[in-house]
Amino acid sequence: MTAGPAARGQGRTALGYLAPALLVLGALLAYPVYQLVVISLFDYGQEQVSGGAPLEFLGAGNYEELLGSARFWEVLAQTVGFAAVCVVTTLVVGAALAVLATRVRPWARMCLFLAALGAWATPAVAGSTIWLFLFDANFGLVNHLLGLDGFSWTYGKWTAFGLVAAQVVWCSFPFVMITLYAGIRAIPGEVLEAAALDGASTWRTARSVVLPLLRPILVVVTIQSVIWDFKVFTQIYVMTGGGGIAGQNLVLNVFAYQQAFAASEYGLGAAIGVVMTVVLLAVTLFYLRALRRSGEEL
Repeated sequence: MTAGPAARGQGRTALGYLAPALLVLGALLAYPVYQLVVISLFDYGQEQVSGGAPLEFLGAGNYEELLGSARFWEVLAQTVGFAAVCVVTTLVVGAALAVLATRVRPWARMCLFLAALGAWATPAVAGSTIWLFLFDANFGLVNHLLGLDGFSWTYGKWTAFGLVAAQVVWCSFPFVMITLYAGIRAIPGEVLEAAALDGASTWRTARSVVLPLLRPILVVVTIQSVIWDFKVFTQIYVMTGGGGIAGQNLVLNVFAYQQAFAASEYGLGAAIGVVMTVVLLAVTLFYLRALRRSGEEL
């Protein structure tokens, strides 16, 4: 179904309002991305930075080395799995608490929002350090309450990933909760009353009325969560000591940092950054396309 002249006019008006912000964002992002791509095409190490050796153009050499490395594919798989768990859990927890916030008394809602905003406002380094202290093997409150004194959560690969994922969800769900709460409150009461008069159950109303109306907001929070959780760095670096024992808890951002700064392979680190950007763009476009198709089929 094609859009009418009025809809096209509204689209042009909206684009006109967004144009200044898009120009500023484009200017701020274009040059760093350009430099990242350029560096990824060269053998750019400590000697080149200090001027002790000339730059050597490798073309796709860094990408060939990266894509031919079994270690890279292992880290990529870990990153995708870790991000998927964090995104799904964040959306479920945030949506559940958003619904809860619409059903409790005002004072309870205020307490819930203040607690959530406290978690959201806590710096990543401080929050990660607090979680490490709470789950400390010898002095942690959680281990004491669970009777697990001496158990190290960061020693095992999957327990470490689980601990970091819980911390990421803890500092991410407030954005989802508050955004979805605002979307739920914006739904006209007449729509929900009409569904109730038609005999729709609570589950039917949520699935057929509330979720379609919240689709634009869900798109935003999902894409934001994917981007944030896919490029997690601070929590992994702080809580696992730079990637865990023998690098068992590496994700792409930490892997790029190690290659670029620990190993002084800045070209290879830049190549990892470019690959991350491409993967995020591909995931975002795929998700938007799938949502558009499902919307057209409704």
